[in-house]
Amino acid sequence: MTIEERAYKAVELNQKGYNCCQAVTAVLSDQTLLKEEQLFHISAGFAIGMGNMEGTCGALVGAVMIAGCATEGKGSLKLAKQVSETFQQKCGSVTCKVLKSKTPDGNVLCPCNECIKNAVLSYGETVGLYNE
Repeated sequence: MTIEERAYKAVELNQKGYNCCQAVTAVLSDQTLLKEEQLFHISAGFAIGMGNMEGTCGALVGAVMIAGCATEGKGSLKLAKQVSETFQQKCGSVTCKVLKSKTPDGNVLCPCNECIKNAVLSYGETVGLYNE
């Protein structure tokens, strides 16, 4: 599955009831030694900027969780920084509240489905995960 296909699958999972963090970890679960169900439970509390929109976007948190698992903790900070920077370039912020704020033209800076898609793409681009 290509990284783009994973990104769109994550958006579909979100539309089926997964929160943003769960959707991202689900489509990237094969990058870890954990089962998708375990990641589903671990990532449950990280949606909506950790429950109050004040924290980091849950979709980005999911991508960084996977980065930590994929590196088994070795080099995770560098990878987390790269994923976060790529996400910020795509979305305009990493903070949920800012991402959901209105731009001068009245649109949301980055809707949830775009955050989910961009979190998966940011992870994939950072680690070189394109086609599988």
